[in-house]
Amino acid sequence: MSVVSFDRFSITGESPIYLQILRYVQRGIVAGTIADGEELPSRRVLSALLGVNPNTVQKAYRLLEEEGLAVSHPGAKSYVSFTTEQLSAIRIQLTEDSARRAVESMREMGVSLEEAEALLRRLWKEEAP
Repeated sequence: MSVVSFDRFSITGESPIYLQILRYVQRGIVAGTIADGEELPSRRVLSALLGVNPNTVQKAYRLLEEEGLAVSHPGAKSYVSFTTEQLSAIRIQLTEDSARRAVESMREMGVSLEEAEALLRRLWKEEAP
């Protein structure tokens, strides 16, 4: 059984770290880089790896459990757990969140709806790296 890697995780100032950990796992689930049943690092190991307070990791794991995306047992390992319905719901939520931030930014810059649509169409047609 593999352990979820946090090698690509980097802390930003955009939101609280526990939410960044939650979003990292959600994005990994949607992208397929985190599989159902994959083991999460222990709270102590992840807090040391990220250089954050163990309570921060505890809060992130608790949110994952509340959303039904992780299963934990006291004194045992924690595992990622999700259904296809949850996967679809997370994809929609993350997409809407990203789109909302982009729309807010474009509005602040005075970009019109027509300009935004043209930009989206152009970017959509570009090949992914």
